[in-house]
Amino acid sequence: MHKYIPASKVQQSEMLKSVNAKSIDDLFVDIPEDVRLKRKLNVSGPLSEAELIKSIKGLAKDIKTTDDLICFLGAGVYDHFIPSVVKHIVSKPEFYTAYTPYQPEISQGTLQAIYEYQTMICNLTGMDVSNASMYDGATALSEAAKMAFSITNRKKSACIVIG
Repeated sequence: MHKYIPASKVQQSEMLKSVNAKSIDDLFVDIPEDVRLKRKLNVSGPLSEAELIKSIKGLAKDIKTTDDLICFLGAGVYDHFIPSVVKHIVSKPEFYTAYTPYQPEISQGTLQAIYEYQTMICNLTGMDVSNASMYDGATALSEAAKMAFSITNRKKSACIVIG
């Protein structure tokens, strides 16, 4: 199911014209008159995403969910809040392609994400440059281990990494 995307009056008019309808009511002519809602919906003003979630939770307070019960599902099923905008940002094509060394044309997503990260770090810290050149987890892990050995002056690891 797709997210709701509101249309402007001009867009609504263009859509109605494309299906040869004079008004939105024309779209519902097949619904019997006696089952149609004859009044305006009693809906309050706009709410922020967090306010809306709180309101819906109030309406559904008697329904038991993983928020109420102990959950052993794992795989990220725990109490957390991810704003809906995150899904839309990471769904942009320039972010969702994976790095593949043999197909550089589809590595653009990782390169774009690295660029955005570097830009954000520079903006947050006021630095002129930032480095984030790790393309994959294995490379990042080996670099982190190398840095840890260098900083701690240790010659061997206390654990075995399997991956």
